[in-house]
Amino acid sequence: MKQSQLFTKTKKESPADEVAKNAELLIKGGFVEKVMAGVYGYLPLGLRVLKKIENIIREEMNAIGGQEITLTALQEKSTWEPTNQWADDQVDVWFKTKLKNETELGLGVTHEAPMTIMMKDFVQSYRDLPRYVYQFQTKFRNETRAKSGIMRTREFVMKDLYSFSKDEAEHNEFYERSKVAYKNIFNRTGIGHLTYMTFASGGMFSKFSHEFQTITGAGEDTIYVDESKGIAINKEVYTDEIIESLGLSKDTLVENRAVEVGNIFTLGTRFSDALGLKYQTETGESKSAFMGSYGIGPARLMGTVVEVLSDDRGIIWPESIAPFRVHLLVLGDSEDARAQAENLYQILNKNNVEVLFDDRSGVSAGEKFADADLIGIPYRLVVSDRSIKDGGVEIKKRNEEKGSVVAFSEVIEKIK
Repeated sequence: MKQSQLFTKTKKESPADEVAKNAELLIKGGFVEKVMAGVYGYLPLGLRVLKKIENIIREEMNAIGGQEITLTALQEKSTWEPTNQWADDQVDVWFKTKLKNETELGLGVTHEAPMTIMMKDFVQSYRDLPRYVYQFQTKFRNETRAKSGIMRTREFVMKDLYSFSKDEAEHNEFYERSKVAYKNIFNRTGIGHLTYMTFASGGMFSKFSHEFQTITGAGEDTIYVDESKGIAINKEVYTDEIIESLGLSKDTLVENRAVEVGNIFTLGTRFSDALGLKYQTETGESKSAFMGSYGIGPARLMGTVVEVLSDDRGIIWPESIAPFRVHLLVLGDSEDARAQAENLYQILNKNNVEVLFDDRSGVSAGEKFADADLIGIPYRLVVSDRSIKDGGVEIKKRNEEKGSVVAFSEVIEKIK
């Protein structure tokens, strides 16, 4: 893509009421547009990042047997009444509306109940289980507080997977596989070294749920990390009894602020009992399916990456989710430099290298460098009269301070 054709532009300032670093950098870099508090639109650069994150998640869910679908955001009152999750004193973040015939509807907060009802059409026998179904679906939550940029919003896409198993033992086997898949996701998106599987309250479902918490000062949670074991405990279950039961010691647990980037938890038979999702066992007995829930918000993950992988100049995208692999800059208006840059742009495209080409005229070198640092693409290539005189093109990684000049013929090898 040529930057001169990109309709978005970088900004020197972010909205005065924006306090989250992730939103400030994403708005200034032209990745997102703030529509109102807690609501953001995704622009071309931001959407490219978001879709790459979704694809990584999709690959890992498919690898453990997940099947992707899409359910509706509009949900009926009758869907949620059997599980006591419709009344505002039970779930207080609903956006509710009515049809013209006065039928009450809600914009989906989550999808356990709709997914369970759908599966009733397809699960009758033990032969129909286990099944693992997931979606990327827009959720709506009437949050009281929305001050963490794209990490906590009122409208967002979530990947929610639901497992349906014959019994707890079968569920536990998949649960362990999902832990590995989640760790793979965070490693592949560049924050695995800062992300810990964290023991948290299991509520009414189980003794523990498992959160995946990324260390950052922008986090809303307090966790206690055992670095040597790579696990943590959420403050909500930080008791002597729990610490001992997990084989940990307060002496090795370090307090940190963190943001939850994913969670997995056991649902048991709460939804299948309430909504009638039953199957016939091998002996002819009627039994409720045993369920689990597994969530990740791609936008929250994107915001967390920006919080922890950035500096005072801008974002430092991991190669796996960067909007482009290469940011090609041409400096000055000499015909030779522009011709060489255009030729390099064509070579990169022919070699299937994703490249953003800053071909803008009338823009100073300083402004182009500042924009490149702000946008944060992993490799910066600079073509100028000076680089040509020195033997080719200057190449520099975003996370390094100094670059070097390489021959045009060596560029593909250097960036692959």
